[in-house]
Amino acid sequence: MSLSKRITNLTGDGSDGWELFIRSREMIADGIDVTELTIGEHDIPTHPDILDAMHAAAKGGHTGYAMVPGTAELRDTVAARVQARTGVPTTRDNVLITPGGQAGLFATHSAACDPGDVAMYIDPYYATYPGTIRGVGAVPRAVQALADNAFQPRAADIEAAAGGAKSLLINSPNNPTGVIYGRDTLDGIADVCQRHDLWLISDEVYDTQIWEGAHISPRSLPGMADRTLVVGSMSKSHAMTGSRCGWIVGPQEAIGHLINLATHTTYGVPGFVQDAAVYALNRGETLEQEIAAPFRRRLALAKDILKAQNTVALVPAQGAMYLMLDVHATGLDGEGFANALLDTHHIAVMPGSSFGAAAARHVRVAMTIQDTCFATALQTLCAYAAQLATAASREGTARSA
Repeated sequence: MSLSKRITNLTGDGSDGWELFIRSREMIADGIDVTELTIGEHDIPTHPDILDAMHAAAKGGHTGYAMVPGTAELRDTVAARVQARTGVPTTRDNVLITPGGQAGLFATHSAACDPGDVAMYIDPYYATYPGTIRGVGAVPRAVQALADNAFQPRAADIEAAAGGAKSLLINSPNNPTGVIYGRDTLDGIADVCQRHDLWLISDEVYDTQIWEGAHISPRSLPGMADRTLVVGSMSKSHAMTGSRCGWIVGPQEAIGHLINLATHTTYGVPGFVQDAAVYALNRGETLEQEIAAPFRRRLALAKDILKAQNTVALVPAQGAMYLMLDVHATGLDGEGFANALLDTHHIAVMPGSSFGAAAARHVRVAMTIQDTCFATALQTLCAYAAQLATAASREGTARSA
């Protein structure tokens, strides 16, 4: 017997981009002390008050099958939050509760694409995007957002790739770059989507981590509410990564079909988790800012450290919990530098190539460890980069002599 091509071809070329992370975990298992700056996992646990609300809901009996679309209370709460932040009229009929943002990404592509359809996404991208697209039987097509354009995708590049496509996936604030797509960028994206009749899938799970500028949901742009599917989540905004509670916001007809899909796949999200999400969302921006505060602090620390050297360059970090660092001055690409840093100093960062070709000369640093340890690790990274750059310069001089 053979397995389906859909399941065996999820990673395409056989790589899912997480080799260095796996290697660092193997080193830790072998007793080596590794400083991990790899994954987007908060270094603080879910707030005790949220856990108390979850416990009370479970003890109160909300442990059976919950309504597949989500509880009315959570759908109403998400709808009110989205409407208040975007100005777009939104009701529970526009909301499906999902087991986290990843399930939302899979479902939205299932709604937008038939098997064999082309689904576009922006490179750099979160590592699961191509596999998610392959998982629904669609064909992934990357559109590069170049470092020379501050990783803002250009409408002309999307236009050039749009032939025969059914959807476009974007992510702002962006993982891995930390870039927020500006109004001009989003207007260009909206124009291409409307002229090519594309579904726009907008991954907005970092919408509470804004350091510079403002987050604009493309669903709020003229003509876009009926062709945009927004994916949101409690994971990053409320440090509830393991609770697996997210949502899709979109046109009522699409949500109706997505509810049917959920009935045949996930069959909903536990009710006690949804009750905790209602409690957390009703705490408002005060709690969201509390969850985001460590990353804001660490970004300020990082800027001070990076100003004191001239080897590693920071991509403007406007949002999310990551730094994207250009390390090409070391003479290595991101993968080479990340592996050398892990071997030499036992500091684990993600190669930019884990997130696409456009970031190959970069590494992504997650700001997800305690402040002092984070600062020490970043200082070590910069010192090591300077050492490599000096050696590369000497070697180049010797070759030209």
